[in-house]
Amino acid sequence: MKLTKFLSAVVFVTSFSVLYVYQQSEIFRLAYLGQKKQAIFTELLDKNTALRYNINKSSSLVNIGERIDQSADFQMPDNYRFVKFVSSRDGLKVADENQNREGLLAHIFSLKREAQAKTINP
Repeated sequence: MKLTKFLSAVVFVTSFSVLYVYQQSEIFRLAYLGQKKQAIFTELLDKNTALRYNINKSSSLVNIGERIDQSADFQMPDNYRFVKFVSSRDGLKVADENQNREGLLAHIFSLKREAQAKTINP
């Protein structure tokens, strides 16, 4: 009788010990897995920050201005420069400056189809 109680107590303590060791090993395994995921997350966050910085740097006004300055074919228009287009059968053409000036009444009562932009001289 005492031997059966002793054996059952040994089996109980042994199985409890095995389960405890398994639980502790799972805790360590999950902790290492969490550290790995945290390291990957930190690395991705650093890459994201670097990419955002590069995008902001590439789209800054200074960088765009430097790219425009490097191209030789770009020309800024003057404030007082106007271009007027006249529609024709071939398409739009640049109108001459001295082409048919309208009178005051014709200018007031005419229906204009083209848009005209006016600059404000400071």
